[in-house]
Amino acid sequence: MGVEFGEPAAMENTNGNVFQLSVKQGQPTLVPPAEETQKGLYFLSNLDQNIAVIVRTIYCFKSDEMGHEMASEVIKNALAKVLVHYYPLAGRLTISSEGKLIVDCNGEGAVFVEAESDCAMNEIGDITKPDPVTLGKLVYDIHGAKNILEMPPLVAQVTKFKCGGFALGLCMNHCMFDGLGAMEFVNSWGETARGLPLSVPPFLDRSILKSRNPPKIESLHQEFAEIEDKSSTINLYNDEMLYRSFCFDPEKLYKLKMKAMEDGVLNKCTTFEALSAFVWRARTQALMMKPDQETKLLFAVDGRSKFNPPLPKGYFGNGIVLTNSLCQAGELLENPPSFAVGLVQKAVKMVTDGYMRSAIDYFEVTRARPSLASTLLITTWSRLSFHTTDFGWGEPVLSGPVALPEKEVILFLSHGQERKSINVLLGLPAPAMKIFQEQMQI
Repeated sequence: MGVEFGEPAAMENTNGNVFQLSVKQGQPTLVPPAEETQKGLYFLSNLDQNIAVIVRTIYCFKSDEMGHEMASEVIKNALAKVLVHYYPLAGRLTISSEGKLIVDCNGEGAVFVEAESDCAMNEIGDITKPDPVTLGKLVYDIHGAKNILEMPPLVAQVTKFKCGGFALGLCMNHCMFDGLGAMEFVNSWGETARGLPLSVPPFLDRSILKSRNPPKIESLHQEFAEIEDKSSTINLYNDEMLYRSFCFDPEKLYKLKMKAMEDGVLNKCTTFEALSAFVWRARTQALMMKPDQETKLLFAVDGRSKFNPPLPKGYFGNGIVLTNSLCQAGELLENPPSFAVGLVQKAVKMVTDGYMRSAIDYFEVTRARPSLASTLLITTWSRLSFHTTDFGWGEPVLSGPVALPEKEVILFLSHGQERKSINVLLGLPAPAMKIFQEQMQI
């Protein structure tokens, strides 16, 4: 992927001391499904094709009653059992006769690695901030893999810490599922580990999202629009990249909503709309875009309930579609906040069954990838309950992403008491981050 991560050799932990996380990884093993599963080619929809990136996440567990001696065994055995239901995850990606990604369900298995660290789990520090160098040691990367076809759809690493805690690090290919699907899978894995039946069994048939024949492109799909970089922002990215997380508590989020509505243009606005508009404006300013520079906001909308008929419960696959707003940087910054929020609201309303079917058909005809030039892509995990995953050691004490998939991506994560706060995670070149931080003082 096109992200350049800075390479700090060490990180500061919660006590402010700089320390080097040392992790000793064992040999990877394959975990096939516990029973014979269906073989053959498994169809991936056009909504799956566009986001074949590896998403790396970490869950940290600690229980005083239960040590971590059995952690690897319990999680590995449960993985074999849950793969019976989610058997495409035990297969391998390949290219279909149409030149698209498809899964060869060969039952080869997920990759599983046991690892140990000589430090305590709390020494890692704040994992709510992406830190690819340190947190990257808690996930297993397939050495020598040149592309995603050489990476299994699911790779898991269990790292035991000397304090009795352990971390589960996952590398999952986004083409296999979106955030909601991934969360349902990990929660099903946890239920299996606790000897429970699956509360949401997966619905495996993705052909319900096949393109129409003949395809009908009925919307203007500006998510694919290539924007000219008049502001030379690309040069800024030659600087060191800094990663920061900004916490918006309920009071700050309320303030943003009030600010968006203070001029009377809007009579209502959601937290997501207010926060998205706010960070879009702040990032545009931080990157010092010229007034006539076009800038695009992309964000994923969960289309499950918006399809007609709605996608079945437990749909195993990507049910998200990208929607967009496009305007000039000058318009965005010179107008009151209600202008940007209004653009976000229009983008949300655009997502109908017709728009999503048109997006599926657009890919069928063009094979285009969404362009990220002069673009901000917001991905929202704030509605995903990854924090409820339980393998028998209780809910994770911490969970979060290892890194952001692209430099244009900003992540919203729920946080804190009753998950009412939102953590905004992003990376920016150092000079731009300084300006962005100033914008965050509200």
